[in-house]
Amino acid sequence: MKTSHRNLTLSLLLLTAATGLFFVNLSPKPTARPNGQPANIERCRARVLSVDNSNVHTNLIVRTEEQILELRLESGQHRGTEMAAVNYLTGKMELDEWYEPGQVILAEYGLSSGKPANAVARGIYRLNLQFLLIGLFAILLLGLAGWTGANAILSFIVSALLLWKIFFPLLLRGWPPLITGVALAALLTGIITLAVGGLDRRGLSAFAGSMLGVLLTCGLAIVFSKAFHIDGAVRPFAETLLYSGYYELNLTHIFVASIFIASSGAVMDLAMDISTAMHEIKLQNPSIGILQHALAGLRVGRAVIGTMTTTLLLAYSGSHITMFMLFIAKGLPLAIIFNTPLVAAEILNILVGSFGLVTVAPFTVLTALLLMHRTRILSSRRVAPPVSNR
Repeated sequence: MKTSHRNLTLSLLLLTAATGLFFVNLSPKPTARPNGQPANIERCRARVLSVDNSNVHTNLIVRTEEQILELRLESGQHRGTEMAAVNYLTGKMELDEWYEPGQVILAEYGLSSGKPANAVARGIYRLNLQFLLIGLFAILLLGLAGWTGANAILSFIVSALLLWKIFFPLLLRGWPPLITGVALAALLTGIITLAVGGLDRRGLSAFAGSMLGVLLTCGLAIVFSKAFHIDGAVRPFAETLLYSGYYELNLTHIFVASIFIASSGAVMDLAMDISTAMHEIKLQNPSIGILQHALAGLRVGRAVIGTMTTTLLLAYSGSHITMFMLFIAKGLPLAIIFNTPLVAAEILNILVGSFGLVTVAPFTVLTALLLMHRTRILSSRRVAPPVSNR
């Protein structure tokens, strides 16, 4: 099958998978309705006309209670309607938003006798900008990568839907996090590597090398999370999740699954780099020896490993900048900082993920050699015929 036909076939398969996943709903019924959420929900864009802060309690920089808003609905079937809405302030700055007249927000409301009622503010309206960024990214990817870019976009959509529609709901339903996580990683790795690398030896070697790295990361995460005495309660909202009625969840196994799933993207990236390099080397020099081909692949791996491990460090530590700033501001010694459960969990993330990154290079080189030199390897193992004594 020609490359263009394979790309088209793969695109159609990914599009079909994305369409099917969009209509899947495995989520369990909510155990409790969020604060202020109406029974029959409508959502639309609304503009804040005025605010009433008389009910708000302010303690230093923390605000609690209710902010009353006067809104004008700007989309949906009730566009143009003016109504009151409530902004519930919990005192948590990372969750609360403070509104001023003129701002556009996402409003959620119910219906009473066919008219909007009981509106609740759900945040500054950001959906248009998010869609704009997605569109610009898709155009850029298509312009630079063509069919490969289209397959990358579709694989990205399928991956997001698999996480949101399948993986997270199955965990809530009590499925074992480790087995489910490995299965998800294998499925995502297969989709992404084969979508980008193609249904050929390059894609297969990237998939095999990636999965070996993911499995090693999973094993190390299990061993060292137990040795570090780290459980899943260090993750944001873990305690809230338990209080929402999911007392039987194994947060430690969910934490372990998050480690190898989070690092699987970088593992796939490195595996694809090495697999593509070895594929190109083989194309340019079909007669290259197995040893020379292996050394070339390892040299590519060594050049990429250093930057990829730094990527993990920056990605994980960058998401906790304020935490590290607080530790420094308090003057805590390094021994206490590194021994803190949150920091120890991030160190575990970085180092275990880096083990997977480092080992994926030889794993991918080995699988690429087996696939690209299969005929030569098999012929070398054949037993030579007996020599005649004539």
